[in-house]
Amino acid sequence: ILLTATRLSSSSSIDIEQGRVRTKLRKFLQRRPTLQSVKEKGYIKENVFGCHLDTLCHRENTTVPKFMEKCIRSVEKRGLKIDGLYRVSGNLAVIQKLRYKADHGQIERACIDLDLEDGQWEEIHVITGALKLFLRELPEPLFPFKLKNCICFLEMSDYSQKVSYIRDLVRNLPLPNHDTMDVLFRHLRKVIEHGELNRMSVQSMAIVFGPTLLRPQEESNITMHMVFQNQIVELILNEFNELFQTK
Repeated sequence: ILLTATRLSSSSSIDIEQGRVRTKLRKFLQRRPTLQSVKEKGYIKENVFGCHLDTLCHRENTTVPKFMEKCIRSVEKRGLKIDGLYRVSGNLAVIQKLRYKADHGQIERACIDLDLEDGQWEEIHVITGALKLFLRELPEPLFPFKLKNCICFLEMSDYSQKVSYIRDLVRNLPLPNHDTMDVLFRHLRKVIEHGELNRMSVQSMAIVFGPTLLRPQEESNITMHMVFQNQIVELILNEFNELFQTK
């Protein structure tokens, strides 16, 4: 009888202790700050690289990512005449340093305060490399997966029909995608205009940016996708004024 009573007492003590632990845990979880409040206090930084385009633009209250705009301004200010612009790779370690700087500055001010004219970013291929990396790491490419149909495009034999097809695609892009693409291709055309010095043609630019801007959702039939990607980028570069209705 005494043994049974001892066991019951021990069991009751365990139940009481477990109840106390559960109560403490419940109170702790209830006091835990929300994810939004933690972000607002600056304890969690939201990245620039790897962020969905619409999410990033909404956060920055713009339709074109600030980091991309800064890169483009820097390249156009001091890099248009540099040989192999966008084709030559920059120092990967410095590119990653720039990426870290963009991602880990003050919330909503990381890219505002980022000075690409600082001496540590002097090599222009670091800037172009960071821009290409930013575009590559978008969870969904600039041309959203749902809008791409390479078979349809490649089967078109009439050039004007292809232009019309791409014009419709461009017009149906979400606003951040449309405006970002507008700014990017306007910049790439400016680079090509200095092709005698930087040796970047429409074809070479398409080879560089095609796989990034029109990345396939599934890695299948890579050869066909490469043809499709390059042709689309070339067409947009050649018909930019028509596609984006530039005055």
